[in-house]
Amino acid sequence: MSVDLQMLMWTAVLCVLLAFPYTLGLIGGVGLGKAASYPQPGHDSLPDWVQRSKRCHMNLIENIAPFAILVLVAHVAGKANATTALASQIFFYSRLAMVVGHTGGIPYLRTVAWAVSLAALVMILLQIL
Repeated sequence: MSVDLQMLMWTAVLCVLLAFPYTLGLIGGVGLGKAASYPQPGHDSLPDWVQRSKRCHMNLIENIAPFAILVLVAHVAGKANATTALASQIFFYSRLAMVVGHTGGIPYLRTVAWAVSLAALVMILLQIL
């Protein structure tokens, strides 16, 4: 399996794992019954880290689709190369840094990590074009 596809796989694993912290935080904050009921309880009363954790997960959900599309197009089109492999690694590791920055509330780390992940997407796109 190419590095690009491995990074896509690990990004998907990260995306799935990111649901656990805020789900456990929600259960801890409102109880299992309210957490499992509809409509969902308001999150304003939950600790800040739980709210940030959910936003971090949602942000990765928004960004995994373009990453997957670019990696798969590069792979199918025969454009995957050392640059796309590096960009895929940059994307994955910047998203890990974003988890730390976003969930931990570390000023500017979230924004820098997001910008780096965006630059990685552009790197892959330029190899395709």
